[in-house]
Amino acid sequence: MHISRLAHAAFVFAREGVFGIVDPSPLPPPAQFAIRLARLIERRNAGSGARLSRALTRLGPTYVKLGQFLATRPDVVGVVMARDLENLQDRLPPFPQSEAIAVVEGALEKPISSLFASFGPSVAAASIAQVHRAEVSDANGTRTVAVKILRPHVDARFHNDLSAFRYAARKAEGVSSEAQRLRFTEIVETLARSVAMEMDLRLEAAALSEMAENTREDADFRVPTVDWDRTSHHVLTMEWIEGIALNDRARLEAAGIDLPALGRKVIQNFLRHALRDGFFHADMHPGNLFVDQSGRLVAVDFGIMGRLGLKERQFLAEILYGFITRNYRRVAEVHFEAGYVPAHHSVENFAQAIRAIGEPIHNRAADEISMAKLLTLLLEVTGLFDMRTRPELILLQKTMVVVEGVARAYDSKLDIWKTAEPVVREWIERNLGPIGRIQQAASGAGDLGRIISGLPAIATRSVAALEHFESMTRGGLVLSPETVAALGRQQARTRRWTTLALWVIALSLLGLLWISIRA
Repeated sequence: MHISRLAHAAFVFAREGVFGIVDPSPLPPPAQFAIRLARLIERRNAGSGARLSRALTRLGPTYVKLGQFLATRPDVVGVVMARDLENLQDRLPPFPQSEAIAVVEGALEKPISSLFASFGPSVAAASIAQVHRAEVSDANGTRTVAVKILRPHVDARFHNDLSAFRYAARKAEGVSSEAQRLRFTEIVETLARSVAMEMDLRLEAAALSEMAENTREDADFRVPTVDWDRTSHHVLTMEWIEGIALNDRARLEAAGIDLPALGRKVIQNFLRHALRDGFFHADMHPGNLFVDQSGRLVAVDFGIMGRLGLKERQFLAEILYGFITRNYRRVAEVHFEAGYVPAHHSVENFAQAIRAIGEPIHNRAADEISMAKLLTLLLEVTGLFDMRTRPELILLQKTMVVVEGVARAYDSKLDIWKTAEPVVREWIERNLGPIGRIQQAASGAGDLGRIISGLPAIATRSVAALEHFESMTRGGLVLSPETVAALGRQQARTRRWTTLALWVIALSLLGLLWISIRA
């Protein structure tokens, strides 16, 4: 069964010309021969672009999800292909209204008429679920809601396809050391977990609720409220958002929205969620973001979320400081100490590779920095030193790139550093200052006395570091030799945390910061 499913997928790939974008030179002769045979059945009008996206769309919902997931893994499919997959649209024809009503009534165990005052047709349909507009009447009056409904029998379809993916991943790892390094089996399992969470709409409702709590004091961001009485495994009912989608530039301009300010708002909120809360929306493309009538940013579709632990966020500071001060050896040592680079590699060689990434971004103007080039260098280093990546960290990095793209669509000269500075500064004050140290100690109560006794010294170092941070950012970030020397003298040696490969995230944030550097 697995072989037949995979053979069908290979046929579709061949017809759509997918094998034409594969470089056969590094492959063994049998694989090169197979690719030549596959190209014999390629459609004449296959074209040169979007081949993989067309093939995945033809193969159905599971393959569309696979493509979207691989768009977050340029370390696996390459930067160019990952970019192509970013445009893969998860849109399918809606299933019939009668089936939607049957799912709602079965899931909530009530007739549709007792649940909703009105229940309209589908307004959006994707591979896992579709959304309907409805109205609810209760003691608080009549309100409009969005009802997200799981596709009937979608779990069986995904189960069968994912079983075939697991089979293919195991076979690939059995014959390829590169497949072992990239952990194909783990990639499939990560996809399977992601899909499983998306197919339980109670978990999406929980993500909405958690982010609502995290952001309740934020003046310029919010999420839809959940109607828990009309939510179950197969149905999610939430507030209907009346707003303008960020992908509708014409309406935004007609409404007089300050587009550069909107771009800055997107970046600041994403960084705030990732750094402050450690919980972020991992699919922040313009179609999932709205501006409501009060000017607040509203995010929808919480099927894909990311998390970053406190220790990971703290460790991030040491990595960033290492790059800012050009202390590449320290950056390398951190990863060897954590055990994420195998011991048989040389610290000096790893530091040299890190230098190759860090040096080109110093003293460069904003429009000269290429995020794609930075990412390419990063991935090359990852493979060269046998480092294993965590998909969730790649997901965070990829979301950063998407967020930057959204912001730059509204202001090509956007100063990313000035935009990020308030959020980053707040994080540094809280996590590198006395309050942060006390909180760290509270998580390990045995250290509390030691931390309190050291508070005067910690406060002195924190104030000094923040003063230099403030002087560095006053008027924009310029990494002149004098600035680097001052940072080097004031660099705080923070606690060394054992977290896997966070330099992926560090470099991505660094890319955001240096986009705005002036030569």
